[in-house]
Amino acid sequence: MGKPKFVADGMLGKISRWLRMLGYDVKYSTKFTDEELMKIAKTEGRILLTRDQELFKRANSQNTTTALVEGSSDPETLAKLASLFHLRLDIDVSVSRCPKCNEQIAPALREEVLGKVPEGTLKQYKDFWKCPNCGQIYWQGSHWRRIRETLNSAKKLVSER
Repeated sequence: MGKPKFVADGMLGKISRWLRMLGYDVKYSTKFTDEELMKIAKTEGRILLTRDQELFKRANSQNTTTALVEGSSDPETLAKLASLFHLRLDIDVSVSRCPKCNEQIAPALREEVLGKVPEGTLKQYKDFWKCPNCGQIYWQGSHWRRIRETLNSAKKLVSER
């Protein structure tokens, strides 16, 4: 069996972005109804992620693979999901997906990002990635320290279980 794919309810935008960065396919919209979420999960073989206890119970009663997402912090929530679904908690940009639209990102040449990122960023960083769908550009800037800290905290929580 390949990597799990998910569909997430409207309360899970932040976790959806984390899972996408980690390379997991996550369908997410604040507009999905409960019925749409369950249908997507069943027809596309996705795991339904929700914080809604009623939706969790209803999905389970209809044999929809679902998980009640708990945790008061990103590391805690990521650790619980990693334990449940054997998720890898390392970012590998070769499989990362766009946090905004879920498309797999691809390496971008400096020439491609010229004029689309701040000049200082272009001077300071050499590796860039672009989403072929929405055009968003990514690089491993200063925010990567916080990303690594969050993932390391999640890994520590997983190892303590």
